[in-house]
Amino acid sequence: MADFKLMSYGADARHARAGVLSGTQVYDAELLTGRSDYRTTMGIIEDWATAEALIGQSLDTGGHAPVGDINAVHVQAPLLWPGSIFCAAANYTDHAQAMARRSGRPIEPDPRTLGIKPFHFMKPPKQSVVGPFEDLVMPSFGKNVDWELELAVVIGKTACNVSVEQALDYVAGYTVSNDVSVRDAIYMKRPNIPETSPFNSDFIGLKGFDRSCILGPFITPASQIGDAANLGMKLWIDDELKQDSNSSRMIFSAAEQISYLSERVTLLPGDVVLTGTPAGTGAESGTYLKKGQTIRMWIEKIGETRNTTR
Repeated sequence: MADFKLMSYGADARHARAGVLSGTQVYDAELLTGRSDYRTTMGIIEDWATAEALIGQSLDTGGHAPVGDINAVHVQAPLLWPGSIFCAAANYTDHAQAMARRSGRPIEPDPRTLGIKPFHFMKPPKQSVVGPFEDLVMPSFGKNVDWELELAVVIGKTACNVSVEQALDYVAGYTVSNDVSVRDAIYMKRPNIPETSPFNSDFIGLKGFDRSCILGPFITPASQIGDAANLGMKLWIDDELKQDSNSSRMIFSAAEQISYLSERVTLLPGDVVLTGTPAGTGAESGTYLKKGQTIRMWIEKIGETRNTTR
């Protein structure tokens, strides 16, 4: 069966259509398969058990005219309006160690040895998504805006109380993401709130603001990724390499995160799980984004994004 990647293409998000990237050629998913519900990427993901094989077989059959070369189409976020966006916090060993050094704290032990479970927060899905080549509009209320390269998991089958061993069976594919974050102290530690209070941080101000989640450029099917726990990951700011790591450095694997989340909330097709960021964020050095800079991200077997801040 032919290899492919899923994408969205079109001049604007409202009228974007699902595309299938095979080699350098983009095919319209609806025209390729004859399935009207595959007009959007979400429609494909919601029928993933059938869609993956059908798309592959349709490509093998041939005779379908491509929309054009990948460099000739306008690429949108692969999921313009995901179901839910779950984000893992403090989930890479190298990042956790770097943050500890930055704050003068001793290196903390592996959370597993303390019985600690994964920790997630959420981003508003309809307001958050930024396409892989769109400008990133900086939030007006935050001065210290940070980058966080992350491997994102796209759920392809309803998952409720699934085991770690079965969790990856519920994954449609993977994409590149950036959990854009505000690091201003007022949002990280709200004034006049005790340090021990569960309401100490403002997660809307920190993580949940408009256009705080870059996604793209493609969704690579899980069957074509192989080992998602061993993917190279890089992020550059103005061509300066800032993050250079590997998904093997996750503390809790994608499978463990899916299993944990599914015990608390039913995961649905089109939900996205951002699995955490490695070392090299701005918070570790006190260096943050400025307007006019270019953020470039790459994850092995998925692709590369490029966004300019304004």
